[in-house]
Amino acid sequence: MKKLRTLAEKPIIGGVVKKAMTSLASNDAKVISRHFSQYLRPQIATTEELKHEVYHLRHQVYCEELHFEDIKESYEECDEFDARAIHCFVRHLGSKALAGTVRLIGSNAADELLPIEQFCGHAIEHPELSPMNFPRESICEISRLAVPENFRKRAIDKFKGAATGAINEQVFSETELRCFPYIAICLYLAATAMAMQTKRYHGFVMMEPRLARSLTFVGIQFQQIGKLIEFHGKRAPFYIDARDLRSNLSPGYLRLLESVERDLIQSGGLKPAAEHARGQGFSLNPLSSPS
Repeated sequence: MKKLRTLAEKPIIGGVVKKAMTSLASNDAKVISRHFSQYLRPQIATTEELKHEVYHLRHQVYCEELHFEDIKESYEECDEFDARAIHCFVRHLGSKALAGTVRLIGSNAADELLPIEQFCGHAIEHPELSPMNFPRESICEISRLAVPENFRKRAIDKFKGAATGAINEQVFSETELRCFPYIAICLYLAATAMAMQTKRYHGFVMMEPRLARSLTFVGIQFQQIGKLIEFHGKRAPFYIDARDLRSNLSPGYLRLLESVERDLIQSGGLKPAAEHARGQGFSLNPLSSPS
């Protein structure tokens, strides 16, 4: 796949190679989607207890592993945006450990800036696709995506010693190991599904351009709307219209999206942070009622 990515950048054969990569990814996703829900369960953090689990995982990844933030006395990473965010996480059913998390931050007033506006607004250069050009109740930011080290390593990654974070192949099955690289994709799908259900169609995120290119092969098409800046590494602002997701996804990933949506519904739906937000709540209605 690495060699294919290199060929995909070639001017003449690049288009054909990209189609081949998309087809391969889609076929693999069909297989993975059948097993994903057996081992991994996306959920909405509908209680304070679950939110604290999320904050603890974020601390593990952002403070202890990546050192983006200082170690907190509480061993929880949280900020002022969490009160008006919907938090999603993926739980590994075998160990009960959290395998990843992401949040969707909303805005209900002109003075409720998204983090991308507050900290990276100078990087946004697109004349039309800027948060300030949309109604505040229709925008959101995908933020704080985190996957812990144990779930980032693949079976083919061979390291010695527990400190490397390599997966213990005696604990996880081969099928589980195949699912783990899909956790981050699952989180992006969950975030976009949450954006759709809350009618916050205009999504923004700071990410590495190479990650955005990789997500394109899946059918998650982020559009770069500004320049690279230093923000926990070289990152740029990106935009996505959540309404386009379903039509852009390849068949295999469409199945995975449908599986993610079912699990989010069964987790109890989307709960508003209405007591913390002004005006209309982030979402006053759940995703839907469980069938």
